[in-house]
Amino acid sequence: MLIDSHAHIQGKEYAGEVEAVIARAREAGVEKIIAVGGAGDMSSNTEAISLAKTFPDIYATVGMHPHDAKDVGTDELKKLKELAADPKVIAVGETGLDYYYDHSPREVQRRVFAEFIHLAQETGLPIVVHERDAAQDVADLLRTEGGGTLRGVIHCFTGNYEAACAYLELGFYISFTGIITFKNAEPLREVVRRLPLERIFVETDSPYLTPVPHRGRRNEPAYVRYVGETIAKIKCVSLEEVARVTTQNVRELFGV
Repeated sequence: MLIDSHAHIQGKEYAGEVEAVIARAREAGVEKIIAVGGAGDMSSNTEAISLAKTFPDIYATVGMHPHDAKDVGTDELKKLKELAADPKVIAVGETGLDYYYDHSPREVQRRVFAEFIHLAQETGLPIVVHERDAAQDVADLLRTEGGGTLRGVIHCFTGNYEAACAYLELGFYISFTGIITFKNAEPLREVVRRLPLERIFVETDSPYLTPVPHRGRRNEPAYVRYVGETIAKIKCVSLEEVARVTTQNVRELFGV
C-alpha cells in the first residue's frame, strides 16, 4: 500500500468528484492521502482540514505557498497556528522559497519561511517544504532558524544530488513526483538512483505533474503508483518494496 504524501484534492479541480477520486486511489493501492494546504489562499487550509475530518484516510497540512508569501501577515500566522492544533493536521506547510517565478519578493519569502519554521517548532509538527531554484537559501534557513531539530520533507524535489545530500544531512526526506517519469528527466532519475530508499517519499502534487502514461490530464492520487513503479525500476527492486519503505518513511515523519 502506498501513501500519496502531497496532493491538493481539496481544490476546485475536484469539485463534486472527491469521493470518486479517493475510491480510485484505494483501488490503485493508495492507503492514505496527505491533503496539503497553502495553495492559493487561506481557504485551501480549512478545506484540507474539512476533507481530512470527512475521510479517515485523509490527513491535512496547513501553511502558505511561497508564491503567496506577500499575503501572509500576523493575522494569517495566528489563524494557521490555531488550525495546526486540529488533530488531523500532521504538518506545517507547504512553505518554502520559489526563486523560479518570484511571485513574492525574495526577502518576503525568506521572512515568511522563517516564520513557518518557527511555527513548526512551536507546534512540534514537521514541515513540508517547497523549493525551486533556492536550494542554498532553503538549506541555510532550515539550519539557522530550525536549530538542527526540525524534521520535514522537501516535496517535489527537482534539484541535483548535492542539494539532496544537503537536505539529508539536515534530517529531511526527499519526495518525488511524476516528473521522474518524463522523458527528459534522466538527471533527476539519477538522483533517485543514488539516494537511499529509506529517505524517499512518493507524491503526486495533484492536480499537477501528471505522470506518464497520463501526462496532459489532471493528476490524482491513484497515479502515485506510477511514481512508485518508476522508482522500483530505477532501483531494481519490486514495487512492493518501494511501497513498504516509502510508506514507513511517511509514517515515521508524520505519525499517521
